Amino acid sequence: MNLLKATPYRLLLASNSPRRRELLKLIDPDYQVAEMHDVDESYPADLAPEKVPEYLSRLKAEAYKKELVDREVIITADTVVIIDGQILGKPKDDADAVDMLMRLMGRTHTVVTGVTLMSTQKSVTFAEATEVTFDNISRPEIEAYVRNFRPMDKAGAYGIQEWIGCVAISGIRGCFYNVMGLPLHTLYQHLRSFQ
Repeated sequence: MNLLKATPYRLLLASNSPRRRELLKLIDPDYQVAEMHDVDESYPADLAPEKVPEYLSRLKAEAYKKELVDREVIITADTVVIIDGQILGKPKDDADAVDMLMRLMGRTHTVVTGVTLMSTQKSVTFAEATEVTFDNISRPEIEAYVRNFRPMDKAGAYGIQEWIGCVAISGIRGCFYNVMGLPLHTLYQHLRSFQ
């Protein structure tokens, strides 16, 4: 497939997420995966929850600043689930995953992804927010989902593209791909204007 590229830059993605890797292929099949660096992902306690993903994506990008060469752009991202003004990160274990999902049932929460684009010349950071509404499903159904899909690497303990997204999510306002971890439309627009 010969798609028009959004940018003349060589894109590098710094992410272990298989979902982000698949998503970026949709807008640039030729991107490269950067070797991952260990980054301390702590953030200031007084930082507003919706600002955390931007902060962390910038932090991740900074780790690559000295390695970039001309005409390269590193892409870093961080996604959080926010409910009741609190961040739900990745679950520690099955029980934590079930507790998180029980908390989301019958309610609307916000998924925020922060993305940083960095070259040798400049850096741009942006965030996208999507509202997701869950209907109620039973605890045994939630336990079965956790047991079978193992959502330990997902913020909020769920993947919208998985079984639970099909049967429990009754509404979404905003970008579907953002909930998967990369807001493709907004990312494409930023890549087009990144000079």
